[in-house]
Amino acid sequence: MNQPLAYVHPGAKIAKNVVIEPFTTIHNNVKIGEGTWIGSNVTIMEGARIGKNCNIFPGSVISAVPQDLKYNDEDTTVEIGDNVTIRECVTINRGTTDKMKTVIGNNCLIMAYCHIAHDCIVGDNCIFSNNSTLAGHITVGDYVVLAGMTAVHQFCSIGNHAFVTGGSLVRKDVPPFVKAAREPLSYVGINSVGLRRRGFTTEKIREIQDIFRILYQKNYNNTQASEIIEAEMEATPERDEILQFIKNSHRGIMKGYFKSN
Repeated sequence: MNQPLAYVHPGAKIAKNVVIEPFTTIHNNVKIGEGTWIGSNVTIMEGARIGKNCNIFPGSVISAVPQDLKYNDEDTTVEIGDNVTIRECVTINRGTTDKMKTVIGNNCLIMAYCHIAHDCIVGDNCIFSNNSTLAGHITVGDYVVLAGMTAVHQFCSIGNHAFVTGGSLVRKDVPPFVKAAREPLSYVGINSVGLRRRGFTTEKIREIQDIFRILYQKNYNNTQASEIIEAEMEATPERDEILQFIKNSHRGIMKGYFKSN
């Protein structure tokens, strides 16, 4: 790992088999797990916790202080799981006093020029395509895909297995299992391709479709739709996950798509 043109602070804790390329700077109070590769011209700042077998490409800045005027040099962190790939020029800011940390789960791919702001919590197996941007305090579930140049408003939530098309502006919460597209961002169906890839059966996909037909295509408000789904649909983990997401939504969930006259 020793590169004469890289700087590693003596207080950083670097595990075995970590490769650090030239012109990279690693600050104090950093931990990096076994087998991780860090490309040239990367800056890893105080509070970074990086897991095993990660790949961090040139130009990335990990654990810089938040772009939040309320931040007052609190001791916060960025926590990155195992097997995460962070491509060129990604920026990930550490937390504020809200959550005290920014978290990226395991097996994620964060493509070039993405930005993940303070206090975001990102699940496992997510893919963020180029130039996707998360504002602060956002929660993203597992297996979420954000296509290129997606921008997510602060305090939004995106449910498990959701797919958001490129160039989208996410102003409301995106429920699990759905595809989101158009402007304003709207429900355009469930993410059936992604669900099949992850082993969901045809019967399970139809069940999820039936739930969202009630929610988005029957002209009920969210409260009415939730009551009908709970009364008429069999209790399953997927049904309960959707209902709980709606119940917990603080910004409100996105609407269904209707063509204008």
